[in-house]
Amino acid sequence: MKTRDRILECALLLFNQLGEPNVSTLEIANELDISPGNLYYHFHGKEPLVLELFARFQEEMAPLLDPPADARLGAEDYWLFLHLIVERLAQYRFLFQDLSNLAGRLPKLARGIRSWLNALKRTLAALLARLKAERQLTSDTRALGLLVEQITLTLLFSLDYQRILGTDGESRIVVYQVMMLVTPHLTADSRQAAEQLALRYLQA
Repeated sequence: MKTRDRILECALLLFNQLGEPNVSTLEIANELDISPGNLYYHFHGKEPLVLELFARFQEEMAPLLDPPADARLGAEDYWLFLHLIVERLAQYRFLFQDLSNLAGRLPKLARGIRSWLNALKRTLAALLARLKAERQLTSDTRALGLLVEQITLTLLFSLDYQRILGTDGESRIVVYQVMMLVTPHLTADSRQAAEQLALRYLQA
């Protein structure tokens, strides 16, 4: 693995474990057993490191936020989509552990996060619209707009909420929580199937 990639992998690990504000570039260099000058050659400080990790996060999320419009989705495909999103959020969880302060310090990151959030919400709205077109959803447009906001907040902050409670942040619990947000809006048959699948996630 190239030194640049090793630095990124180490920074991601330490940022996730300790929180980005608590990790210095010197600590990253020491963890990798390289000189601070070597690290500085690749990244001139912590800001470029954070921005590069966010760029990688965006790249990995892009296929999930741009699904083919003509794709035929089964009931379980919607929940698999959520699971994959939560896994990516967990992999880059440092970005969301102190989001407001991190974005406040790094304006470029703030712009990128806003753009990514808008893409996420557009994708969620499109998937809910597809469910409504398939007559699996009963709620009106306004209620579904509020549901998109609730899902987004749960996706962003549920992992850290779990850690605040003293438990390991588990992706399956986040997926279960989102499914339970959606099920009241489903038709009776779809709701029953979703609740059964949600319980399988919770018990996994």
